[in-house]
Amino acid sequence: MIAERAAFSAEETHLNAFSQSVNHIHNLGANDIYSWFLASTSAPPSSSSVVGQTSSAPPDLKLNLIYPCTAQHISKYSAQGARVVTETPSIYRDHIRPFMQEKRDAGRLNWVFNIIEGRTEQEDVIFREHSKQAQSSGNADDEGFLLLPDLNWDRKTISSLHLLGLVERRDIWSVRDLSKKHVPWLKIMHGKLLESTTKLYPQVEQDQLKLYVHYQPTYYHFHVHVVHVMLEAGATQATGKAMGLDNIISQLEGMDRDDASMADVSLTYTVGEASELWQQIYEPLKKGKLNEQKSS
Repeated sequence: MIAERAAFSAEETHLNAFSQSVNHIHNLGANDIYSWFLASTSAPPSSSSVVGQTSSAPPDLKLNLIYPCTAQHISKYSAQGARVVTETPSIYRDHIRPFMQEKRDAGRLNWVFNIIEGRTEQEDVIFREHSKQAQSSGNADDEGFLLLPDLNWDRKTISSLHLLGLVERRDIWSVRDLSKKHVPWLKIMHGKLLESTTKLYPQVEQDQLKLYVHYQPTYYHFHVHVVHVMLEAGATQATGKAMGLDNIISQLEGMDRDDASMADVSLTYTVGEASELWQQIYEPLKKGKLNEQKSS
């Protein structure tokens, strides 16, 4: 017998009734505008169904709440077409890097800095190693990192284990900022992430884990995904989104110049048609409008 959860109905009557059908809600954590929960639809709601109430039935829903959300959040999670784009070094320099800077300046990383600086989610940090420089000078730009569960993991099912490794240093926004000189640091990070994960979860061996980074990432602060190899590969692990950390290290090692970096290569990935990247950069580039604006 194969059992699968059917897709949610998009009909308005079903969507309006959805919140009333959810009960036994258990809060897993919150940070800034993001909250996540486990919940159940196995029993009808009643006066005794309250937030935090436990149930004998296992939860069958994982709920992520973004409140207040922006139009960009809605676009990101709405059904949409996808496009394959190639980001050349010049497109990165002239368009994508300024886009990243704009998002960072707009406070999109507040929730990340809340974790790194110890203001929120400290009960969820399962491993932390401060950088040597941070310990001596207070500036985190060396080897410090912390490990915490990804908000999409139920924190129980080992075969779907999914952790996030957040680096303390803030000078690396994405894979584009990695250069050949970072190879020793990346190898140390790679080893420590594997070691700390298997110590925390001894039922998992190192060759049952894979490490990857996203490009484009959801947020522009360098982080590494640590997942169990048995975790079903969805869109976030697909080619055009995920880049294996081992492969990135090998690519950097094979570069000719010591000052060579990932900013010097073209990267091909997918973007949603409702995303800001497509609407503000790639679609205008495709139509020649951005080049016309620069010329004028």
